[in-house]
Amino acid sequence: MTGRRIAVVLFNLGGPDDQGSVRPFLFNLFNDPAIIGLPGLVRTPLARLISSRREKPAQANYALMGGGSPLLPETRRQAAALEAALAGRLPGDEIRTFIAMRYWSPLTEETAVEVAAFGPDQIVLLPLYPQFSTTTTESSLKRWAEVYAGSGVSRAVCCYPQASGWIGAQADGVTAKLSEAGDRPVRVLFSAHGVPESLIEKKGDPYQEQIEATCAAVAARAGLKDWTICYQSRVGPMKWLGPSTPEAIAQAGRDRVGVVVVPVAFVSEHIETLVELDIEYRELAHGLGVAPYLRAPAVGLAAPFIDSLAEAAAEALTRTGVAPFGPGCQGPWKACPRQRERKAA
Repeated sequence: MTGRRIAVVLFNLGGPDDQGSVRPFLFNLFNDPAIIGLPGLVRTPLARLISSRREKPAQANYALMGGGSPLLPETRRQAAALEAALAGRLPGDEIRTFIAMRYWSPLTEETAVEVAAFGPDQIVLLPLYPQFSTTTTESSLKRWAEVYAGSGVSRAVCCYPQASGWIGAQADGVTAKLSEAGDRPVRVLFSAHGVPESLIEKKGDPYQEQIEATCAAVAARAGLKDWTICYQSRVGPMKWLGPSTPEAIAQAGRDRVGVVVVPVAFVSEHIETLVELDIEYRELAHGLGVAPYLRAPAVGLAAPFIDSLAEAAAEALTRTGVAPFGPGCQGPWKACPRQRERKAA
């Protein structure tokens, strides 16, 4: 079928545009029940308190990147590249990409109005989170369902942890950094954003399994021998997935090897890569005598990655409901939307 009006909605978390938007961005983040699972009467004042206390430290970090997050400009470039790739795949259709950020502009509710005005026949909901988590993809899908009231048959891509182009782009980045290291001994550290262990154990979130699947696939593609998985960005007193990235860097120091750090859950550069990995952890590595300290870039506009997004969107148009692109969950995870959909049927 051709002649369709197709909206492809890209989900991401978003980031503050400038110093003044840091606090409201943080409030939106911590007021999400997927992040703090308390009743609204408790969660909302708590979110106000946390955002006020974290505002100045966060502003200092964003100042290191020019005052705000580079996430939205990069996502716009990805959306444009995806739109061009889909136009080549589906020449008879009118395709438009949209960006829906969860915690800052363009917010999901704003994008929902734009998509409704476009009047699509078909909608593909495509997260820029390769691995599914209740804190990212599920939260974004839930918010979209709450606010979208326009036309079109919707379907969602829940994850793509082993999509060929995603894996290939990651492997290319790792290989380039290994070449830069030369003959010096290095260990590849796949660094993913951390989550509390309770999310996996109690909610049945498949995130950890999918992170491990991504890393194994990249390691196989790049022919890696010395690699490990670690988790960054821990906050709060709860027990999080480990080892932490700082712990993995410290272990590399004890083993007298350098590191190539790979942001394995992020597709764009933002505060976790440009500040946490490039500045904070680099300084840690220097202090521990870990050299070289190299960091593979986020996949960004890498052609294999954009091609995989286009393939995922095109494939989604052949079905309804929620499904992964490529292999998804392997275990019986309670939070997996595909498994829940099948049980409901």
